[in-house]
Amino acid sequence: MTRSAIPFVLPAALLSACAAPAGDYPSLLPRPIEKISLAEPVRPVPVAPADAALDARIATLSRDAAGAKAGFDTAAARAGKTVGAAAGSGEGSERWLGAQVALAELDVARTAIDVPLAELERLAVDRAAAGAPPYPALDAALATANAAASAQRATIATLGARLK
Repeated sequence: MTRSAIPFVLPAALLSACAAPAGDYPSLLPRPIEKISLAEPVRPVPVAPADAALDARIATLSRDAAGAKAGFDTAAARAGKTVGAAAGSGEGSERWLGAQVALAELDVARTAIDVPLAELERLAVDRAAAGAPPYPALDAALATANAAASAQRATIATLGARLK
């Protein structure tokens, strides 16, 4: 009889271990505060009103940046020819020194874009500090000038690498 009672007593004992004791325990379901979203709310982007004075200033600075880019491109063409002629010549040779001078002149030509770029950046910073909304024409002019300045630095680095 003992042997046949064990299969019935063992499951009953195991099931009794799963029974909850009497008591008031909190629910494990999410509480209302845990259902609140912490995502940043979507806010509409304010539109900047047209500003004729700012548009004129942006146009002037963009024209200056374009002129600086054109001047650099002309100087880069000259320096490219000089560096091409000096490629492969020994360090300290006449051609190599001429190419170094051409690269230095090219670097000086590159600085011409720094003034309009700095002015555009100052306009953007001043608008941001005043809490003004972004001005699309200013952002576009600043992006164009930054791209031109980056391309100029890359051109100088490329030409300099050809001499080594």
